[in-house]
Amino acid sequence: MKKIFSLLFILLLFCITAHTQELNFRVQVSAPKVPNINKNNIDQLRTIIRDFLNNNKWTNENYRPQEKIDCNLVITINSWDGGSSYTADAQIQTSRPIFGTTYSSTLLNLNDKDFDFSYNDGQPIDFSDQNYLTNLSSLLSYYAYTVIGLDKDSFSKLGGTPYYLKAQNILNIAQASGNTGWKAFDGLRNRYWLNENLLNKSYQELRVFIYNYHTNTLDHMQEDPGKGAKLMLGYLSDLQQMDKQKLGSIFPNVYFATKAEETANILMLGSSQDKTDGYTLLSQIDPANINKYEVLKKN
Repeated sequence: MKKIFSLLFILLLFCITAHTQELNFRVQVSAPKVPNINKNNIDQLRTIIRDFLNNNKWTNENYRPQEKIDCNLVITINSWDGGSSYTADAQIQTSRPIFGTTYSSTLLNLNDKDFDFSYNDGQPIDFSDQNYLTNLSSLLSYYAYTVIGLDKDSFSKLGGTPYYLKAQNILNIAQASGNTGWKAFDGLRNRYWLNENLLNKSYQELRVFIYNYHTNTLDHMQEDPGKGAKLMLGYLSDLQQMDKQKLGSIFPNVYFATKAEETANILMLGSSQDKTDGYTLLSQIDPANINKYEVLKKN
């Protein structure tokens, strides 16, 4: 009898822990231009990064398996010193399921060209939100919180703020490390400016737009596509309030580059006038991707 109770307890504990983690990261690590790098070390690095992201607990909430946030992390190692130091860039992509469909909408597709780190074979990746441990730990933690924040923003108005603040804390601690990408003067398209934009009130209209785009539009598109296109026009009109000079900043730039084709496809479901109005709005709000909106003029 004791054995049965012990088995039941273990099964219950497994079910509880299986429902806690928030992230479902698929990780790829490659070094196509680095000679003599050990493939086994690369595979080990991929596994330990995946486990760090997927097995750590990033929030106080319990996520069911179907609620986990689907993400891709592709790390390309550009050079290796033969020891523990790697220079790399990383592509971070995250998506969100759309209610009532099998479709997933991409929320973020970002390239970090300063994803440099040190790693010794067999070394665990430890996590602390109070102390700097390694640049790899800080990089992964920063993006874990940022991904969760964007996902929250898409489900509730400005819901991602607590997680952007956690990412900001990681960023502030990592600045003393001397690694590139954590400080304002390291460039205009780095981790510092992404976090700054996400927390800056000047970009709140865009964060509210993300909520309206996904929860109030995409989640109801299957009910009435034409109505969804009309709603999208209204939400795009609200973005005209944003400071035009800020549209070239990293957050708007990355967001619209990620969503341009999908936005055009949504508006294509509207009337001819909706398409014309949509093109006019998008040419003002997102001129960098105007070629992706040309389809609205042709139709």
